[in-house]
Amino acid sequence: MFHVENYSGQKEKDFKLVIKQLQALTADEPNTIANLANASSLLNQFLAEINWVGFYLTDEAKNQLVLGPFQGLPACVRIPFGRGVCGTAAAEQKTLRVKDVHEFPGHIACDSASQSEIVVPIIKDGKTIGVLDIDSPIKNRFDEQDEKYLNQFVDVLVQTL
Repeated sequence: MFHVENYSGQKEKDFKLVIKQLQALTADEPNTIANLANASSLLNQFLAEINWVGFYLTDEAKNQLVLGPFQGLPACVRIPFGRGVCGTAAAEQKTLRVKDVHEFPGHIACDSASQSEIVVPIIKDGKTIGVLDIDSPIKNRFDEQDEKYLNQFVDVLVQTL
């Protein structure tokens, strides 16, 4: 059974706890959808000031990302590689932290309330197999610590995929 922890408000300490929680949730579960669903729920409970968190998975045949497990309002279902923040992060295989999504060339507005975004590519064996996407209704919501620990969070997930 999962217990909700009272986070301390100390970002580094709390992120380390969330990563341990993810490890515990995914340790004995081989199902990708179950692990991504629990991962998005965990981040939704932990992260303040966000309005969407979830995953897009790669459709190699169509060179697109397809909506996976998430928490938030209904979202865009397909995103071409190289388009928007998610598609660009997937194509370039690098984390993108966007202070103001309205200034990002080709931004895809799935939720008009979103102001900032961070996207972490999920890379396995050199291939982008998906992305972790998190949106916030606040400009400049995500900082270097968020980026560091969300990359570590994704590294844990990759081991289960």
